[in-house]
Amino acid sequence: MHIDDLPQPIFIARQHALSRLVDELSQETAIAVDTEANGLYAYREQVCLIQFSTSENDYLVDTLALDDLSPLGAIFANPEIEKIFHAAEYDLIILHQDFDFSIHNLFDTMLAARILGWEHVGLGSILKKQFGIHVDKKYQRANWGQRPLTSEMLRYAQVDTHFLLQLRQKLTADLQARGRWELAQEDFLRHSKTDSLNHRNGKPDVWRIRGAHDLDSKKAAVLNELCRYRDKKARALNRPLFKVISDKALLSIAEAAPRSRGQLTHINNISDRQISWLGEGIVASVLRGLKADPIEPPHKPRPSNAYLERVDRLRRWRIHKAKQWRVNSDVILPKDILYNLAEENPTSKSAFDLVMNSIPWRRQEFGDEIFNLLAAIQL
Repeated sequence: MHIDDLPQPIFIARQHALSRLVDELSQETAIAVDTEANGLYAYREQVCLIQFSTSENDYLVDTLALDDLSPLGAIFANPEIEKIFHAAEYDLIILHQDFDFSIHNLFDTMLAARILGWEHVGLGSILKKQFGIHVDKKYQRANWGQRPLTSEMLRYAQVDTHFLLQLRQKLTADLQARGRWELAQEDFLRHSKTDSLNHRNGKPDVWRIRGAHDLDSKKAAVLNELCRYRDKKARALNRPLFKVISDKALLSIAEAAPRSRGQLTHINNISDRQISWLGEGIVASVLRGLKADPIEPPHKPRPSNAYLERVDRLRRWRIHKAKQWRVNSDVILPKDILYNLAEENPTSKSAFDLVMNSIPWRRQEFGDEIFNLLAAIQL
């Protein structure tokens, strides 16, 4: 099949049409969902399009044209309607951020593919292998905040959900056949609780820049002022931070601490255009930073040797088990649980069960092995 052979999607840009869509979706037991946002083109990203697919139709909801998206909240929250996403984490974050939507009854086709040990789990790779569909990746970086959307962009958005219902059926059959259905349900539930993100835009943080920890405390104060200046500029222009000036450029400027625009010309990673456009503000930020109090990175206590030993043993066990299952190691034991176990070092079964509380299937399947491994380290 070629994507041009798909039926035309139904475009929703009026409130009464959205109401009809909500009525239709409420009758379904499973729907496919995706979102498109403008994070590469705006200071604060927003959902620009929500795609839905049922067994009958594909829908594209223009969130920028609608005043009230709240009726969709009941659909997302309804536990009787399964919501099928591919790589849902980012979608859940921005749906919660923009509309306060919470998702109940999630099926994530990427998570399912990883649990089955599929080698390539990107949607484009899966669509090509399973359905013979080739998707142009250039639209992954498209500006979904532009209007009107081109016909090619609309078709791309439609494809993101059109095949998910069929894919879900195949994945479900394979998961059940291989005894991994309960494991998948466990991860779907864990990921459905994703609802927020510590956004970089709006929270200038010098220590997020790679290399900042290598600066002395005075130059770190300079970098901090440069971060504040960039954030203010990006906010005013409604641009992402990196489209104002890069992290590398800010780090190079902080290291050199130029006192004049002329000195900026000798610094790496900054263009003549940026010097012309931002030079005055950059120099002013440097001078403010030089006068400011020095700053130190947040103190992180050095982990104990015992903690590092537990992390190492858990990682090695996880890798060994993953090879047996032919999956990535975090499928066996999620990273957050691994570090929690190493940190808490539970010595009683009740304390161990508490750490493993969010992954009951894994606790049942692997719990004795993990508990005995930790106990052996104590000896």
